[in-house]
Amino acid sequence: MSSATVMHGGIDRSAVTTTARSARIGRRELHSPRSAAAIAVAVVVILSCGWLGTEMVLLLLGQPALLATPAELAAGVASASNMSIPLLGAIAAGCALLGLMLLVVAVAPGRRARHLIDSERTVTVVDDEVIASAVARRAARVGGIAPDNTRVSVSRRFATVHLTPTSGRTVQRDAVQQAVRDQLNGLQLRPALETRVVVAAGGRVGA
Repeated sequence: MSSATVMHGGIDRSAVTTTARSARIGRRELHSPRSAAAIAVAVVVILSCGWLGTEMVLLLLGQPALLATPAELAAGVASASNMSIPLLGAIAAGCALLGLMLLVVAVAPGRRARHLIDSERTVTVVDDEVIASAVARRAARVGGIAPDNTRVSVSRRFATVHLTPTSGRTVQRDAVQQAVRDQLNGLQLRPALETRVVVAAGGRVGA
């Protein structure tokens, strides 16, 4: 039996399967689970429930409360109606903001400091630190600046180059930006990076 790839309606099924698998691997390598945030929220909830349970047990045993008895807590909640409307609004807004942040953390995937290099057959993952190091070397060479005076930060969408020239020397910012852009375009990163070059106003005294 032939091992040739089967074609259906002009579509290479094996190619589609490989592409889908590569996409899944790429997403997995670029995104991290929210385990730390979930564990932190769970710990807070467990400690709160444990504290409330302890206060109830102490109340039943006739012992003094650790922080406040259940009756005191209920009275404190009931007294909220006596607060001013602006204060209540601020507390409500803070609670709503906290809830929204927790919802975003729970739903949105985390991001690893990585990018993908486009390739048809393989999934190539590169750390942002490696990209920043390569860009820093290129920027320092084109700008005529010492490597120690070049700093690069890479985020999901931007590569920002910070240059500190030697006093009395000028840096061709446009030339550096074009060189960095060409280098990043050659890497074919995904997501693609936009370049920003920032030249310090004050130079550093050369050795």
